[in-house]
Amino acid sequence: MQRVVRKLTRILSHKQVVGFRNYYAGGVAVDVGQPTSASHPQLVKDGELTPGISTEEYIQRRKKLLELLPEKSLAIIAAAPVKMMTDVVPYTFRQDADYLYITGCQQPGGVAILGHDCGLCMFMPEAKPYDVIWQGQIAGVEAALDTFKADKAYPIRKLHEILPDMIKGSSKLFHNVQTAIPAYMELEAFKKLACCNNVMDLAVYTHQLRWIKSPAELKLMKESASIACQALLLTMLHSKTYPFEGTLAAKVEYECKIRGAQRMGFNPVVGGGPNGSIIHYSRNDQRIKQGDLVLMDIGCELHGYVSDLTRTWPPCGSFSSAQEELYELILETNKHCVELCKPGASIRQIHNHSVEMLQKGLKDLGILRSVGSSSYHKLNPTSIGHYLGMDIHDCSMVSFDCPLKPGVVITIEPGVYVPSSFNGPERYRGIGIRIEDEVLITETGYELLLNNTGPNSINPKRSEASRVLAKQFLPWNGNGGQPKQLKSLAQLIYSHACSCRQQPEHFTQTPNLNRPMTIERVVLNQIYNALSPMSIEQ
Repeated sequence: MQRVVRKLTRILSHKQVVGFRNYYAGGVAVDVGQPTSASHPQLVKDGELTPGISTEEYIQRRKKLLELLPEKSLAIIAAAPVKMMTDVVPYTFRQDADYLYITGCQQPGGVAILGHDCGLCMFMPEAKPYDVIWQGQIAGVEAALDTFKADKAYPIRKLHEILPDMIKGSSKLFHNVQTAIPAYMELEAFKKLACCNNVMDLAVYTHQLRWIKSPAELKLMKESASIACQALLLTMLHSKTYPFEGTLAAKVEYECKIRGAQRMGFNPVVGGGPNGSIIHYSRNDQRIKQGDLVLMDIGCELHGYVSDLTRTWPPCGSFSSAQEELYELILETNKHCVELCKPGASIRQIHNHSVEMLQKGLKDLGILRSVGSSSYHKLNPTSIGHYLGMDIHDCSMVSFDCPLKPGVVITIEPGVYVPSSFNGPERYRGIGIRIEDEVLITETGYELLLNNTGPNSINPKRSEASRVLAKQFLPWNGNGGQPKQLKSLAQLIYSHACSCRQQPEHFTQTPNLNRPMTIERVVLNQIYNALSPMSIEQ
């Protein structure tokens, strides 16, 4: 079969192949290898280059980067490479964040040049007819000019002819170290500047730009957080019936993707029992034992922007006394650290506050002998949080000492991870707990990105099961920290389920996935049998 395809490929011209594909699509839109407003109007609106981000915003990003670049300097940004699982099977491609941020191109094989004289110049891969048949169309020179609005564009094969002259007119080069390729690094002009220490990492500037999110970026991040929150809640409700790490990982990924996420932000962490004390546990291959907690750290990616949240709960429906003591400590630390989030504060300051709270709390519980005990870092070697955006650990070139500004998004994720071998009270061994939220810094303080996706506080009167559920999503009011006496989500859904007991059609309605609060309808059928026998205090 492959020999036949190759023979046909030699017969068909490239124009015929492309023409056939456009004819098959109805001749309405030219395929540029990624969604456009013409080819995917359900994803990309008119005026947008990628879903949710306008072409004008991309042009402004390029102008802002040029303003940061020194005179007579040049920026070189290569696209992410295709990584192979086997000799013929690639991993799912994910674009480098800096390349995507500047160009809007979601495809591999390109190199973008940004300079004061040339503007944005894109060197684009050329599609061979054989590759088009097997892998589909890709963006070329025409797409660079018409779709991505580059000032100049050339085939990638001309890189070695054109780029050396551009480099010779520059005194400094900045390039994306993470995606650097030999195609330009082996040029004599590049080597000459590198020998004089005049080649630097472009991330020092791109991360500065990406650090503060635009309104359009924040909208995508809130949608990503909403998807992840809904998916995690449904997975929690699934955990008693299916207490397997792998099953819960599959469940949360499924729920994220059917709500529009393109991929997970990272391999879900699903740590049952002592596995929860392994901070980035990823095997997800164990059964969760009766009475154990499960820690789930998950995030999804929506059109280039990621979410990141963690919840810990007992699938059996109740905490042991030791689990609850540690959980309350982490919950209070999370609450106080979120309330410290405001312009002028820094992640480092918030982290230091969290260390003081956790050290004192662990000493009071008898886990640490003293507040300054060196054993603390065995129980929590992590930072209180990190920046969040296009990457999970976003903008790594921006220091944690940098004062926070409106538009910056961070995570707050206190935790405690007690190894099974820890030399302390036996009742706490093997317990891992983390509670992680996404926090947007605003002009007046902070906003929790999950604020419209779940209840804002815990009702002091509740059954153990409803309390477990209620604590997971916004145990306090994210608009200022004052508690509101609202029913827990479990109580709300249970009362709704009781009222619908005689109306089974309520349990089969297709939810509107664009409205976060329709999650109640989504979960009704799943928790009906689980909650109906329980006595939930009103």
